[in-house]
Amino acid sequence: MLEEFIRLAHVIGATVLLGTGAGIAFFMVVARQTENPVLIAHVSSTVVIADTLFTATAAIFQPITGYLLAKSIGWPLTEGWVFLSLMLYVFTGLFWLPVVWIQIRLRDIARLAARDDTPLPPQWFRLYRIWFACGFPAFFAVIGIFWLMLMKPDIPFWN
Repeated sequence: MLEEFIRLAHVIGATVLLGTGAGIAFFMVVARQTENPVLIAHVSSTVVIADTLFTATAAIFQPITGYLLAKSIGWPLTEGWVFLSLMLYVFTGLFWLPVVWIQIRLRDIARLAARDDTPLPPQWFRLYRIWFACGFPAFFAVIGIFWLMLMKPDIPFWN
């Protein structure tokens, strides 16, 4: 019973990470297309809240539930697909952490432009391009983690 609960919590956490990340990306891309500082300030404020409430919470609990699940089932963390999943998780985090900071900066810059009734400055667009570029490796790494969790391929890292 405990194993099933941990497995459910782990799958929900993974789903929240992927779903929130995809949703945030969609809404930021659509808002950017408007180049409207008021709309972008509002959307990016919501994105920062969503990342804090959902993504950060799931990101904290995901390795905990993963560890507990692996321990419960008897998978060593050095099992090839488990170890590779952990490495991809760290890789994803290396892209996500700067993205959080960038989202906060994008929000703040858009708020200033909205307040001053001015167009978004070039700095906003530079940061947006970095934010956008960081999303691709993180997204594909998460897809890779999903694939590894579902397929559990025999990857002989340790002999």
